[in-house]
Amino acid sequence: MTPEHIDLLAALGRARAGVRVEIEKPYLIESRLTPLARREGFESIEALVDELRAKRDERLIWAVVESLCRTETTFFRGREAFAALRDGILPSLSHRRDTPLRIWSAACATGQEVYSIAMAAAEATGLAPGARFEFFGSDLSERCLEKAQTGLYTQFEIQRGLPIRMLVKYFDNQDDTWTISPRIRQMVRWRRINLLSDLSALGVFDVILLRNVLRSMVPALRGRIVRSLAARLSADGVLVLDPEDDISELGDVLVAAPGGAGLYLRDPTIGTAAAA
Repeated sequence: MTPEHIDLLAALGRARAGVRVEIEKPYLIESRLTPLARREGFESIEALVDELRAKRDERLIWAVVESLCRTETTFFRGREAFAALRDGILPSLSHRRDTPLRIWSAACATGQEVYSIAMAAAEATGLAPGARFEFFGSDLSERCLEKAQTGLYTQFEIQRGLPIRMLVKYFDNQDDTWTISPRIRQMVRWRRINLLSDLSALGVFDVILLRNVLRSMVPALRGRIVRSLAARLSADGVLVLDPEDDISELGDVLVAAPGGAGLYLRDPTIGTAAAA
């Protein structure tokens, strides 16, 4: 690819989704776009980008932007956060209201994260009697969402982070693949969402997870995205980020929970449960 091709891709990723395209690593761009170029019938990535420049086809533009986004994910990635949710936060929140707890995986990729939190909720003890949950998974990529909705995973994907006990309890084996149980799959609703868009129509959530995302965003947009998500939290809601994510400049809207694990609170009184 020429520098002009790379610059155009970087500009598209930044403008459409806030994605920071690593222009210093063209091999990463090629690895993400080569499958798309083949599916769309182009002989090369260069031909694909030339088509974008010439016709500005919105469908193709979004297919490129989605391909540039990082979609790496595993089951129970960051176990400490899931343990804190299961053992402290979800039970505490369940005793604070008689309505379903709304939990949103805001960049769910191929679904492992939202299924992980659904399984963690199913394993939680100390919940209020009759506690109910509503799970939501969203992503920018239509292809990722299509896979997530099937609940179908390869042996390789299952081996990444999923304890054997959970595999036996919540999955069914089908030849060389595993399917999450209908009971868990049917608990999740799905929607394509661009986190740069207006999120106000989504309502309020008690827990929002945004993992493995901020580091791949344009730095100037990270604070905007976190503030937008924080505005969608209930008064005692919890935002779950990666422990390495630095949001120190957002101390006016979120407080780090005791015990770390990338948990941030709107109501510090929930912190005792989070640290339990």
